Amino acid sequence: MEISTKNPDNPDNAGNPDNAGNPENPESLEAPSRLSPPSGAEQKRAARGATRPGDRIFLGLSRGSGIFLLVIMAAIAIFLTYRSVLAISKDESNFLTTLEWNPTAAEPSFGIAVLAYGTVVSSIIAMVIAVPVAVGIALFITHYAPRRLGGAISYVIDLLAAVPSIVYGLWGALVLAPHLIGLYGWLDDYFGWTGILDWQGGAPRSLFTVGILLAIMILPIITSVSREVFRQAPQMHQEAALALGATRWEVIRMSVLPFGRSGIISASMLGLGRALGETMAVATVLSSSFEINASLLDPGGGTFAQNIASKFSEASEMGRDALIASGLVLFVITLLVNGAARMIIARRAEYSGANA
Repeated sequence: MEISTKNPDNPDNAGNPDNAGNPENPESLEAPSRLSPPSGAEQKRAARGATRPGDRIFLGLSRGSGIFLLVIMAAIAIFLTYRSVLAISKDESNFLTTLEWNPTAAEPSFGIAVLAYGTVVSSIIAMVIAVPVAVGIALFITHYAPRRLGGAISYVIDLLAAVPSIVYGLWGALVLAPHLIGLYGWLDDYFGWTGILDWQGGAPRSLFTVGILLAIMILPIITSVSREVFRQAPQMHQEAALALGATRWEVIRMSVLPFGRSGIISASMLGLGRALGETMAVATVLSSSFEINASLLDPGGGTFAQNIASKFSEASEMGRDALIASGLVLFVITLLVNGAARMIIARRAEYSGANA
């Protein structure tokens, strides 16, 4: 039996292959660091994630998809702007303040004041009704309801989000509107003196009815997003509050709601976006007349989407340009609403990060 007499501490044995990987030999541990570093081009490609053909293809497809989306948005904006300029240049009245719509006259006169009023008012009514109810449903599902009941309610909410708008419109015109007569009478008796809720009788096919119907339609969207946000609230914070003697409502008020505030805002903006652009349900329920009523309970009024849907098929070339001009205004309003929502969410995120 041959006994090795090599001393690992001997400098003469440092380059011996037998000492490679020996933990007592520091030079053997530094061997991997002697590999040649990657070139600058390789480092840049690695940073971009394009070191392999598959990565380069995926990067190109992803980048192309993003650019394609921007091109579509730009094309829509250019088309709407071009046709709108053609119409507004021939408008003999003020496009923003005129209360009539007659683009086929010898002297075309049309404006969006009535449409802007109807769109904004009906959307505000819908948001005032839908947001508190949706947040309450989301809190009940996530913090109060048993698991089976919460799952069933969540399933129904998701089904409501898939119902076509024309079905909501038919239900609103044939079922909801007739059953609102009693509510209209009660509002007129107790709040008619304000003028805003004065009712002169007749079918309740007004902006108020449209607002209630829109609230029902956007309720599933706001509820679903708020529910997912509340489920992500830190469980440790809630358990700590309960351990300190807080009630369940105090836990929700001090922990869950502050955490989900930005999510509630984003959910509300999603619902508002649908309310602003809703077409068929509004056209089915609303008794269309191009006028602004002081009372929300009086029939009549109109919205951008409803006016375009009801007049576009029979409109002349000038009439279509006028409708496209109103569509441009709705497009801008929607962009402003979503932009404001993103700014609010970004500020909330920065504030939360600064105070974390």
